[in-house]
Amino acid sequence: MNTFIASAVDIQNESTALSSFSSQHSDAPFDRAIIVHCFLAQDRNDDDLLEFKLLAKSANVDILSIITSTRHTPQAKYFVGQGKAEEIAEAVQNTQADVVLVNHTLTPAQTRNLESLCQCRVVDRTGLILDIFAQRARSHEGKLQVELAQLKHLSTRLVRRKTGLDQQKGAVGLRGPGETQLETDRRLIKVRIAQLQSRLVKVEKQRRQNRQTRQKADIPTISLVGYTNAGKSTLFNFITQANVYAADQLFATLDPTLRRLPIQDVGTTILADTVGFIRHLPHDLVSAFKSTLQETTEASLLLHVIDSADPRKLENIHAVETVLSEINASDIPTLLVYNKIDQLDNIEPHIEYDQEQRPIAVYMSAQTGCGLHLLLDAIRLRLKNEIVDLNLTLPVHSGKIRHALYQQDCIQHEQINENGEFLLTIRIDKIAWLKLLKQFPALVTFMS
Repeated sequence: MNTFIASAVDIQNESTALSSFSSQHSDAPFDRAIIVHCFLAQDRNDDDLLEFKLLAKSANVDILSIITSTRHTPQAKYFVGQGKAEEIAEAVQNTQADVVLVNHTLTPAQTRNLESLCQCRVVDRTGLILDIFAQRARSHEGKLQVELAQLKHLSTRLVRRKTGLDQQKGAVGLRGPGETQLETDRRLIKVRIAQLQSRLVKVEKQRRQNRQTRQKADIPTISLVGYTNAGKSTLFNFITQANVYAADQLFATLDPTLRRLPIQDVGTTILADTVGFIRHLPHDLVSAFKSTLQETTEASLLLHVIDSADPRKLENIHAVETVLSEINASDIPTLLVYNKIDQLDNIEPHIEYDQEQRPIAVYMSAQTGCGLHLLLDAIRLRLKNEIVDLNLTLPVHSGKIRHALYQQDCIQHEQINENGEFLLTIRIDKIAWLKLLKQFPALVTFMS
């Protein structure tokens, strides 16, 4: 009787760390989990634990119990101490938990040791975030990026399970254990990673071409960045009337979305909604989402959306700035958007200016829409170039020039004199005017 045992890379329907949940079936049972958090500092800060609980709920996990411990340094074998590890194993047995979620980054050896002791799956912080991303990815690009990050994470955590899966070599002098299943899995994962990277290179090339087209057309890009669940997608929907999924949960939006946004005195802009950031964002995710984050690194203006009602907003701001520095986007002009002021008392929508009277922060609520006009004004002031007011007298045969001016939407007033000439009053961005002069050198002779 032949028994077939699948390898780690053959299980296609278990794409996430929390394999019993399927995002395609809303009636699928939630994973039953025990959360483990170790306080590594003398000051007991419960905020990290609270955020991890929100991550678990975002992954559709039923939290059965929370086990905490305090240590100066992680233990090499289990991360937590021997006694605490045995306590976790006992809790798993008593509650019949499916998975242990650890709010730290575990080494492959620590993960294996805990799984062996607890006799259930053990998922660390990175694995949980990857699982949420796998559930939320909808676009082809997003799924490629998540799979790449998952495989990079999995490649260091493969273990040899059964010697019976070794591939025998039949030639003379080559008989023996041959290639083990573990080596086969590693080779297949390496091949798959190369395939995904190749596909993402093509995606990045397409994105780069689109950005170059916008840059040639002098269309500014505004990128929304911020800590996860700060309200970026709600703000994006309110401004652009898009239908991006928004919810009060971490990483509700994963796939990037771009929409046109007309701004007074600036013209057409592109508003981009990007993935939210979080403390200790896995580096595999940063590298896998390189093409997506490129929209941020080449933006004309960043809107850093901040949850003003979050007591940890200063730490969240620092976490976002850290990620921006990692992707070389820290030098891009940034406008702070303090969102959710409707959850605070005595805070009215307003704009803060620097010494040069440039807007640096806007206080508003994307949920109620109060202060939205202030945000648009602030964007206009940050993006607009020098505006010039000109009077032109165009002859009858200058239809192309007149058409180009109408395309720029810069004609304030127009009338026709007795000679049939067009008397125009225009208000136009200086850079756009210089481009028109380059395209139509005769314009200089029509200025009055």
